[in-house]
Amino acid sequence: MSNDRRTRLVLVSGLHRESTAMLSARFLTGLPGTAVVHHDLRRIAEGTVRRRLRFGRADTTTVLELAHGCVSCTLREDLLPLLRALSVDPRIDRVVLHLDPMVEPEPVCWALGNVLVGNQTISDLVDIEAVVGVIDPRSWLGDCSGDVPLADCGIGAIDDDRTLAQVAVGQVEFADAIVTAGTAGEPWNVARVGAVLERLAPLAPRFDLGQVDPAKLLAAIPDNARRGVADDAHGPLLRGQPPLESDCGVSVAVFRDPRPFHPERLHEAIDVLLDGVIRARGRMWVASQPDVAMWLESAGGGLRVGHAGAWLATVDDDAWSRADPERQAKAALQWHPRFGDRLQEIVVIAHQADPHDITAALTTALLTDAELADEGAWPGYADPFGEWHEDPCEDSEAVDLGVPTTRKEES
Repeated sequence: MSNDRRTRLVLVSGLHRESTAMLSARFLTGLPGTAVVHHDLRRIAEGTVRRRLRFGRADTTTVLELAHGCVSCTLREDLLPLLRALSVDPRIDRVVLHLDPMVEPEPVCWALGNVLVGNQTISDLVDIEAVVGVIDPRSWLGDCSGDVPLADCGIGAIDDDRTLAQVAVGQVEFADAIVTAGTAGEPWNVARVGAVLERLAPLAPRFDLGQVDPAKLLAAIPDNARRGVADDAHGPLLRGQPPLESDCGVSVAVFRDPRPFHPERLHEAIDVLLDGVIRARGRMWVASQPDVAMWLESAGGGLRVGHAGAWLATVDDDAWSRADPERQAKAALQWHPRFGDRLQEIVVIAHQADPHDITAALTTALLTDAELADEGAWPGYADPFGEWHEDPCEDSEAVDLGVPTTRKEES
């Protein structure tokens, strides 16, 4: 736990309003000096947001009328200024930010550290103590493995193109602690949910909502928890030390190879990541774009591929010196005489797919020996990734969260 004097901040996220509200109330009653903030976004498409603020015996609800009904407007126009005001209130030691089900904690944490309010960011005033994910273990695996649009679940706005799986996975993967609401039912489902959580969020301690003590939850979070810090696109793909062996059909497949992908064969092969897979994350390079590091990310039946910057093999000395020291060290250790630091690195967490089938499909997308020898032909390959790509292959508009990412999405 941090020893600085900034106001502590806890983020609580989850798909089910009642469970996240119950946990937030536990913090309110169990830890003196705690305020709870919640923005109800169910009418955000109409430009209306209901903000509830609780502290001590005070419980106030304010109806906000926004010129543009979006999450980023709510963050910029109300949440961030409110957190600044709460952070200087001497009565308040901790703020619990109870997130709406449609909101993932990572972009909120990004905004806290990067969006200026006046001449400072909110991270200058608050210390993220924990990000807590709340799940219903009876439905969570199904939520994480499908391709149902968020809007069809009554959670997201009509123009929100994210899937339920993307939000469900993001809320847990970014969590420092996980709270389960209810039982997972039959023992087999209990074991499968546990096996996925051990691989998706191996550092996060787990608690039962019916018995959780907020103070004990905060004390159990390990020193190396992320506490709101996002992973860099060129950072480690596996946090902590998740089990690599299979358990209850849940597996981790790690694909690594220095050879480039053929863009058209890769486009066909990545379908293997959309069936029976909970999460895939990684860096790739295709022969037709040798200077570009590409970022791949999937959850359930949705997958996005985009830009993760240049490979260090392609940059000048100044750009190399500005790169993260860990990335420099990694590049130097794995430097390939022909390809430099270019490397296929993809980690896949599957629950209904064979990891050998996944790696075999990706292997078929690599260039053959004959294609490797004909480097002059690479720029002429037809490239479905020439315009940044999102699967399923259809036109869509990205949800505006006000947060730049390492990937650009086709629209």
